[in-house]
Amino acid sequence: MIVIDGQKCDLEFAQFENLDEIFSTVAEKGYLNDRVVTDVFVNDEPFSEVYPHQSEDITVGDVRSVEIKTMATADMAIEITRELYKVVTLMGEGGRTVADLFRQADDAEALETYQDLLDVTRNFLGMIGVLRNEYTLKDHEEYEAIGEGMSSLFTEMTEVLENEDWILLADLLEYEFLPLVDKWKKVIAQLREDIRQVR
Repeated sequence: MIVIDGQKCDLEFAQFENLDEIFSTVAEKGYLNDRVVTDVFVNDEPFSEVYPHQSEDITVGDVRSVEIKTMATADMAIEITRELYKVVTLMGEGGRTVADLFRQADDAEALETYQDLLDVTRNFLGMIGVLRNEYTLKDHEEYEAIGEGMSSLFTEMTEVLENEDWILLADLLEYEFLPLVDKWKKVIAQLREDIRQVR
């Protein structure tokens, strides 16, 4: 039996050879349009591939039931904005920590934490960009201004880093990075509202 979001679907195991064919057909028949798969259960056990294309190696003879749980893409996007709000909070805490470490002359720890902060910030900006392109926010002046401010600040911080001026880097983090991070909270709220209007 194949169940999608609590509803038995009209596909039968007999028409498939392996689990991968089931997943492919479910997608091709449109059962997952505008939806994101959140959970898969095979024989009432949670399933995720241990290695790529593992589902091709599981024959339908070994399968009694497949249950697929999904969420609307817009609902998933709203969940992501909630997570992004948490990430912004972490970015703020990280910026303060790095600035403090540089001021305490703990350069090695500060540089390591600074690299982590940059990675988190890049990932955050990438995700904001994806959501923005998918769910508008294209014309929000605030987004543009904060994005440009962040870009020029990163350029300046890179130059300061090359000059190993740790105190100036701490100042940039505290007096320029942290205020920009706080402004992202409003952008995330705007993005969440845009997504709600789309769905």
